Amino acid sequence: MAMAENDGRKPTRNTAGARERGGWFSKIAPGVRNLVKREAPENLWVKCPDTGEMIFRSDLEAAQWVTPSGRHMRIGPKLRFAFTFDAAEFEQLPAPKVFEDPLKFSDGKPYKDRIAAARKATGETDAMAIAVGRIGGLETVVLVQDFAFMGGSLGMAAGEGFITAAEAAVARKAPLVIFTAAGGARMQEGALSLMQMARTTIAIQSLKSAGLPYIVVLTDPTTGGVTASYAMLGDIHLAEPNALIGFAGHCRPSWARSSRP
Repeated sequence: MAMAENDGRKPTRNTAGARERGGWFSKIAPGVRNLVKREAPENLWVKCPDTGEMIFRSDLEAAQWVTPSGRHMRIGPKLRFAFTFDAAEFEQLPAPKVFEDPLKFSDGKPYKDRIAAARKATGETDAMAIAVGRIGGLETVVLVQDFAFMGGSLGMAAGEGFITAAEAAVARKAPLVIFTAAGGARMQEGALSLMQMARTTIAIQSLKSAGLPYIVVLTDPTTGGVTASYAMLGDIHLAEPNALIGFAGHCRPSWARSSRP
């Protein structure tokens, strides 16, 4: 096919083709176009820790934060309460007040500053949150341990929270359900944190004396002194699939033992 002769005129621009290639976005005036955010929100996708799969956040929320591989993601008290109680209706009980930083502890950062940072990040007063509602129509007291709050560590506030929940259950003649999640005792409170193991155990005895069920749901992770106390004293124990659950007790090595009886 012969090529057409150039008559000296500039070649015409195929504007229709340009519009088609540019799409609707090319039609927007430059001043308006600059206002449009092209970046996706940072939290739009969530990575599955087991498979590495990127999951659309809204899909994960619809699945109650369980990934397609079956991983139960860590969630906070508000979501846990909403998923647990009938019609997501519950009354959250106020957290008990305790004396903060009794040892004036600092591990490179003052303990009070660590508590303040955890409260700002989670919106919770401490690691334990308490609520009352109905599960299957039965009034129930639910206690949620928040791992996002300083690793869910057991300190005086968490111990008082457990005791408050147990007392509320006895007063209402209702079962107590706890969702545990902890890395152990809170070292910034020293022996005062270890005392909570005994205090929570006594509170469980009050439930048993009243003939009320105490149900433990072990979530990821549940370790340390929590598994040496209230996490292993339930009438019924449930656990999320593949949750890390364990306890490493302290034993004295043989070379350090005295030869004396």
